Amino acid sequence: MNPTHDKRKALGRGLESLLPAARGIQAVIPGQAAPPQQPAGDAVRDIPVELIDRNPYQTRTHFDETALNELAESIKVSGVVQPVTVRPMSGRFQLVTGERRWLASQRAGKATVPAIVRQVSNEQAMEITIVENLQREDLNPVEQAHAYERLGREFGLTQEQMAQRTGKDRSSVSNFLRLLKLPAEVLALVESAQLSFGHAKALMTLDSPEAMLGLAQRAVQLSMSVRQLEAAAYQRMHPTPAAAKPERVLDPNVREAEQQLQRSLGLRVQIQDNRGKGKIVLEYKSLEDFDRVLEILGASK
Repeated sequence: MNPTHDKRKALGRGLESLLPAARGIQAVIPGQAAPPQQPAGDAVRDIPVELIDRNPYQTRTHFDETALNELAESIKVSGVVQPVTVRPMSGRFQLVTGERRWLASQRAGKATVPAIVRQVSNEQAMEITIVENLQREDLNPVEQAHAYERLGREFGLTQEQMAQRTGKDRSSVSNFLRLLKLPAEVLALVESAQLSFGHAKALMTLDSPEAMLGLAQRAVQLSMSVRQLEAAAYQRMHPTPAAAKPERVLDPNVREAEQQLQRSLGLRVQIQDNRGKGKIVLEYKSLEDFDRVLEILGASK
């Protein structure tokens, strides 16, 4: 029997099998947590918020403060509609899902929060957290990229398997993973919403971190749209060759006069003639040349 196959099979059961719907309410007395070996069942329990610890596998690093406060106000009025999910940990509980509801309950002044207690392994807790957040689409692009990267690194999932677990297209998974190739400074701009995922994909077409960062900073400064940034990135990778200067067409007499002046003055001379009218341009490379021309022309003091 292949242990890796068994582990992969257990992890792949999905959220529904690990987090079934609640069927009842059972209170937990503060300080008297359920024994870790006790079958948790599907019952919803009111657990004191101070007995619950944060999920160490949480993928999100940023929570929208406005949305969190709005949820807290809703909980004050209507309570927590959907229970959080926890697992017993040495006399306490650890969140598996529902960190926003847990945080908002604390802000709402709630002493307890409804929760489903489940016996899950570290691996299952990690995958449930990552997959649930990806399915909810409430991560910023950089957090999503790190979530996919972690699924691949921790569980050895292929991009196709990640797509199946999260209900995404394989191309979307690939694009998020490619995002992590951008310089850290560019990722910070995406994470802070100064640049969108569309901007980031345009920057991925460049061939050096320096070019990516330079164009990203320019895009922020100029408030460039995704289309404008795509055009700028394409121009950077496929510069338009400079137009060749048209060859000057000179009357033979004018060309002969240019050559005579150049021999006399020792300078580059250009005569711009237009039907008997124009100008003579003298190019000097030093002050000595300039003084010599003045002397020849009789203009020096």
